[in-house]
Amino acid sequence: MARWALGAAGGAVLVLLLALSGGGLLVLVSGLVGLAAGAVGLWWAVAHRGPLRVLGAVLVVGAPIGVLVLYVVGGLWLFALAALALWSVALGCAREALRRPGEAVAGPAPAVPAARPAQPVLIMNPKSGGGKVGRFGLVDKAERLGARVVLLDPAAPADVDALARKAVAEGADLLGVAGGDGTQALVAAVAAEHDLPFLVISAGTRNHFAMDLGLDRDDPAACLEALTDGEELRVDLGTVAGRPFVNTVSFGVYADVVQRPEYRDAKAETAFDALPDLLQGGQGDRLDATADDTRLPGQQAILVSNNPYAAPDPLTAGAGHRSRLDGGRLGVIGIRVDGAAHAADLVVRGTQSAALNVLTALRVEVHGGVTNTGVPKEEGTVAVAVDGEALVLPTPVVCVLRPRALRVLVPRARPGVVPPPPPLDWRRIVRLAFPDHHASLPTPRPEPSEDPYRSGA
Repeated sequence: MARWALGAAGGAVLVLLLALSGGGLLVLVSGLVGLAAGAVGLWWAVAHRGPLRVLGAVLVVGAPIGVLVLYVVGGLWLFALAALALWSVALGCAREALRRPGEAVAGPAPAVPAARPAQPVLIMNPKSGGGKVGRFGLVDKAERLGARVVLLDPAAPADVDALARKAVAEGADLLGVAGGDGTQALVAAVAAEHDLPFLVISAGTRNHFAMDLGLDRDDPAACLEALTDGEELRVDLGTVAGRPFVNTVSFGVYADVVQRPEYRDAKAETAFDALPDLLQGGQGDRLDATADDTRLPGQQAILVSNNPYAAPDPLTAGAGHRSRLDGGRLGVIGIRVDGAAHAADLVVRGTQSAALNVLTALRVEVHGGVTNTGVPKEEGTVAVAVDGEALVLPTPVVCVLRPRALRVLVPRARPGVVPPPPPLDWRRIVRLAFPDHHASLPTPRPEPSEDPYRSGA
């Protein structure tokens, strides 16, 4: 596969070289220019109002169309198509080669057999996920499996933490939640405090935590099988200013948008309307933060996650997934875009761009807001989105992890976690394609016999 990758990559370059007389260089340059122009247009559309926003929208649509027209009129579309196809083959073969390097990859700890709970208590939110609790008959099924269900009243706010503690005091030996990730986190903290197993039922809207546990997000009722045929995972639990979180804590632009009352009913429209005021064309307010010993000055947005995401670049296949939840480190992504040029650089160079900071840390401290010139603001609070829930917390805000603090009960038969694509490393591809058989190589460790997040069946 490594040799196929190098051959296809060489073929893509050869196509462009052979086409130089017919405009092969133009194929490459115009493609990059179109990509950068689209990024600039997107920045103008989200960070400005008025004519500049309209011009940005025209660029977003017009840049790729213009490149395609240029290829067709100039007779270059065959060269472009051939080069793109060969490069796609090269990327696919390279990733496949890197999946099989003969080396054991550090992964999550395997699941262990779990005893059937005697007094499970499940808290269910009938409004969550657009009514999934009722649509999938979760209450009836849970009660048939021996669980006691506490159904929240949609008409009145509920103290979920108090309900979970009351269940523990009454003898519950398992706590579970059918609801969103914010509710999951509150009950998970009580379960971790009392060292009780925790059951995740994917009845929320997005179910990011359930996804990264390898659960079935399309059928919440399948999660209940863990009550009779389950196994246990140990995962990390995050805390922000003492409040638990299972997925992410967001600061900056996204957190400010979430604070708006209209966001719940019209997410995209609210964000599109609010972003120009928050970004101010790259001149809006910023945040200063520290991840362990690394300073992150003047960030427009900071995302702290319970374990790092496999691919922080939103354009890659692994975006939005965490390959493990027991690594003991926070993922940190900071974004600082000062204008259209920075936006273009971010889109073209991805994680290599100076506009994006990607790292891991044991402790993250957000000091507070600053102006675009770095002058600290007088407010002693900062907007925070904790697993999607809007909060305002006093600064400095500290995020840490409690390693392997949470016992999660999962069904033995479940979809499992899709392994993230390995990062591209062309030097390693060359070494795989042409190994040095005379070098003394260490004996590779055996591959794990099964994916610990998948069923053993």
